[in-house]
Amino acid sequence: MLAIGTINPGFEQAQVRAVLPEEVRETVDLYLAGKIEQWYSLEGKPGVAFIINVTDPAVAHEMLEKLPLGKAHMMSFELIPIGPLNPLRFLQGMQPKP
Repeated sequence: MLAIGTINPGFEQAQVRAVLPEEVRETVDLYLAGKIEQWYSLEGKPGVAFIINVTDPAVAHEMLEKLPLGKAHMMSFELIPIGPLNPLRFLQGMQPKP
């Protein structure tokens, strides 16, 4: 699942920066536990993009809301289900699996 996190309106950068050390530690814990596969910063605005190893949006939402910025209601996530690139199934010799 692709999780795009952005800072909620009404929070100053100083407020967010005060929470970041704990946010980073807990994000690393999720990475080391195999829950977050990849992580990126958003270009041009504060926020993150995670590729997470969760298929259920409710489970993803619950996991991300437990992070410090989520607990403080400073960050919200848009969750987008992703999967294998389907057009690859049309390569010569590839057979769809039942």
